[in-house]
Amino acid sequence: MKLEKSTLKSIATGTFDEVKLEEGFFVLTSKNDGINTKVIEREIDSSYIQFHFCNKGSAAFMFNQGSYTLNINEETSLLLYNPQHDLPIHLELQPHSWLVSLVISIEKFHALFSDDANYVTFLTDDNKDKKYYKDGIISPSMAVVLNQLISFNLNSSIKALYFKGKAYELLSLFFNRSEDADIEQCPYLVDEVNVAKLKKAKDIIIANLAEPPTLQELADEIDLSLKKLKEGFKQIYGDSVFSFLFDYKMEVARKLLESGDYNVNEVGLKVGYSTGSHFIAAFKKKFGTTPKKYIMGSS
Repeated sequence: MKLEKSTLKSIATGTFDEVKLEEGFFVLTSKNDGINTKVIEREIDSSYIQFHFCNKGSAAFMFNQGSYTLNINEETSLLLYNPQHDLPIHLELQPHSWLVSLVISIEKFHALFSDDANYVTFLTDDNKDKKYYKDGIISPSMAVVLNQLISFNLNSSIKALYFKGKAYELLSLFFNRSEDADIEQCPYLVDEVNVAKLKKAKDIIIANLAEPPTLQELADEIDLSLKKLKEGFKQIYGDSVFSFLFDYKMEVARKLLESGDYNVNEVGLKVGYSTGSHFIAAFKKKFGTTPKKYIMGSS
C-alpha cells in the first residue's frame, strides 16, 4: 500500500461512538451525514490491531502530524498494525460517509487463532514483530453486518452484547478464505491480468444481478476457463460466484425495502425473483425474517 503525502486542513472535529465489548476489544463507529469534513481522533497504542471498514463514502487516516495519508474508500477495508510504534487515529471523514472500526489487542486476537497462527500472515513467528498494512474489499456479507452496526436501533441495554456478536461475525468474514483455493496453489492468480478479469466478472454479475449470465457465459466473457473463474473468484472474494451474488442481491433488497419506495413484490423483481414467494423465502434464508417483518422492525 502506498503512503501519500498530505496536508492537514482546518476542519471541525467530531467523536466516535465507542462500544467496549470486553477487555482489549472495542468497536468505533462514526457517521458523517453533514456537508463538512469531520476530523476524529482516538489514541491507540502499539499493542492493538485496527480493522477499519468504510461502508459509505470515503475517509483518510493521517500519520506523523499529517505527513502521510492512507485513504479508505466505500466498500473497502483497511487493517493497520505496528508493534514498534503507536498508531493513534487521526481520521478525516468526508461528508456523507460511514466508518466502522474494530480495535483489538494483539494478545486477544492471537488467542482467536491460537490453534493455527499460520492462518493469519502477521501472526507467524517471522512476521509477528513487523508492521502490517492490508487493504481489502468489503464482501456483501460483511456489508450486511456493517450496516447492522452503524444503524443499531434496538434497546440500548443490549447494545454491547449485540455489538460483540456482530464484531466476531465481522472478523470471521474478514478472515474467511477457501481451504481449497490457496494463492500458492493457484499461481495464475498472481498474474494481475487474471485478477483484473476476475474483478470484471464481479462487476458483470452485479450489473446484471436480476438476470446474471451462467458461469460458462461469464467465463467466456472474461476469457478465463471455468475452473479458473470458480477457484479465482473464491480466492479473491471468499465465496463462490453465485453465493456472492446472492448476498449482494439480498443487500440491495434490504436497502430498497428500507427506502420505502417499493413494495415487497417490486423489490423481488428488481433483484431477479419472478415470484414474491421465492423472494420472501430467499430473504428469510439470509436475514432470518420476512421482508414485511424486516420493514416493520426498521421503521
